[in-house]
Amino acid sequence: MEPRQTLTLAVTKGRILAEALPLLARIGIRPAEEIEASRKLVFDTSLPGLRLLVLRGSDVPTYVQFGAADLGIAGKDMLMEHGGDDCYYEPVNLGIARCRLMTAAPLGAEPKAGRLRIATKYVNVARRYYAAQGRQVDIIKLYGAMELAPVMGLADEIVDIVDTGSTLTANHLEARELIAWISSRLIVNKGALKTKYALIQPLIDHLRQTPEPVQ
Repeated sequence: MEPRQTLTLAVTKGRILAEALPLLARIGIRPAEEIEASRKLVFDTSLPGLRLLVLRGSDVPTYVQFGAADLGIAGKDMLMEHGGDDCYYEPVNLGIARCRLMTAAPLGAEPKAGRLRIATKYVNVARRYYAAQGRQVDIIKLYGAMELAPVMGLADEIVDIVDTGSTLTANHLEARELIAWISSRLIVNKGALKTKYALIQPLIDHLRQTPEPVQ
């Protein structure tokens, strides 16, 4: 008798996880224990053979790319930055955790001519974006507190996620140019879809019938 195939779904912790859990519950997938009350990173679920991994957003596409997870839920910003779409499919826009990826600069500041210094954790996205604009830039990678960079003279602009914009306002910055509308997507390892098609395709179909996708 062949062993039962298992599926591993990696989900981004934080806001995406909070909005993904009700979505998964609607299709009958619930963690076997309370995720927020646990320090564990791997959770069994109510669907036999399916387990959840709770990871940092930047790690989800990597786990799916290399097959350590069969599926993942991650923000489009992380997928754009990761750039590994030759290794996974992106079949469903889940329409959750919506926000914008934008440039931002000091409030009322005139656009700077010449070479710019850009602070961001989205190094690859920023490099491609400014290259497409024909702008020469130096990219400074930061992992947090992006809004401080222009205030302290470290950078001329930042590239970051904008939700309400209140954090920018509090730090005397303003959103400038839209790079992309962001929402969370389901991604699937290409090899896993072939070898576990009978398990994965029904999940894709069910998730496609949940919230209406956004652009």
